[in-house]
Amino acid sequence: MEDSREKQPQSAVEANVPQAVVSRLSLYLRELQRLVQDCHAMTNSTQLGALLGFTDAQVRKDLAYFGQFGYPGIGYRCEELIAAIKKILGTDRSWPVAMVGLGNLGRALLHYRGFSQRGFRIVAAFDIDVDKIGELVEGIEVFHRDDLAEVVAVKGIRLAIVAVPGAAAQAIADSLVAAGIEGVLNFAPVTLALPDHVSRVGVDLAIELEQLSFAVVNRPENP
Repeated sequence: MEDSREKQPQSAVEANVPQAVVSRLSLYLRELQRLVQDCHAMTNSTQLGALLGFTDAQVRKDLAYFGQFGYPGIGYRCEELIAAIKKILGTDRSWPVAMVGLGNLGRALLHYRGFSQRGFRIVAAFDIDVDKIGELVEGIEVFHRDDLAEVVAVKGIRLAIVAVPGAAAQAIADSLVAAGIEGVLNFAPVTLALPDHVSRVGVDLAIELEQLSFAVVNRPENP
């Protein structure tokens, strides 16, 4: 049963929250938004956990890192919990984002609507191909990488997506750090060396497929 007391959520850093918990918050947010779209005003830890394959205890434990939410015998008000999770994740505001690398992957990411739906606006793209400089892709201007620091400062950019070949990724990351970028989403197939004050998330699609193939080949035989 959810506790009726409501507290101001703590930041993930302050609460020393495991990354797995933060990842599950994004899943809870997605399902809560789907519930609202389906005209559900209320939910509870049992229903929310069942939608994602988690126990009700896991849901309550995850949320307890940030405070206490819900009402005894009623559950969670979906809109209230959505607002609380957005505040915890920092997505209760709009984030200007830089895209570095306008190859096939970079262009595909510019076309992806999910970023803007979550409050992440790609406001500038960067490349070294002179034929791309000045081009508008999805309404986003392409700048030369040499202009990165100036554009980041003018547009107030704090987050960047790196979609360049592995050999160029570390140099790009160094330039981003020097320009004042505080968070990097890295699609290059390398591990970036970044200072402690810069957050990073790596996305290697080949590794994800390896994890999937491992799960398939090690699946227990059906009885």
